[in-house]
Amino acid sequence: MSLQTTYKEEIMPALQKELGIKNLMATPKIEKITVNVGIGSILRRNSEKSTERFEETLAKITGQKPVVKKAKKSISNFKLREGMPVGVTVTLRGKRMYDFLERLIFVTIPRIKDFRGFARKGDGHGNLSIGIKEQQAFPEVGEVDTKNLHGIQITVTTSCNNDEEMFALFDKFGFPFKK
Repeated sequence: MSLQTTYKEEIMPALQKELGIKNLMATPKIEKITVNVGIGSILRRNSEKSTERFEETLAKITGQKPVVKKAKKSISNFKLREGMPVGVTVTLRGKRMYDFLERLIFVTIPRIKDFRGFARKGDGHGNLSIGIKEQQAFPEVGEVDTKNLHGIQITVTTSCNNDEEMFALFDKFGFPFKK
């Protein structure tokens, strides 16, 4: 059974009862997942000009073509010029979002070295941001040489009004938090 059907059949009613929500449609839900890779410093350090490697990696991980984000203005202290690529991002919704979340929780997170759980910290508005230091944790990527390692930031946006609702939602999904 997929994570999406589990959410609709088991998690929604349990959350409704736990949070004391009268309308089933008012229960918290995940709206989107944004996956980002910052590439500005990596490109400067390795003196590369192409973002193709990062786009390929993110496409393998998410199953969707990423968008290259460019600098809006020049900042001399960061050796950044207007129009230079600074990041690669993908926004997931619907079935792909639930498929990615399922792979993240049950396959990728257990593969992270020395992992003891994510800190119970939200942004106060019911959203969760986590960082993964190496893309090697994702089995889709395969083996990567050490000079091509980079981190990935994952932001899960929910319809929750506060962090208590968000943690109740993620606990039902089986998200690993520190005790």
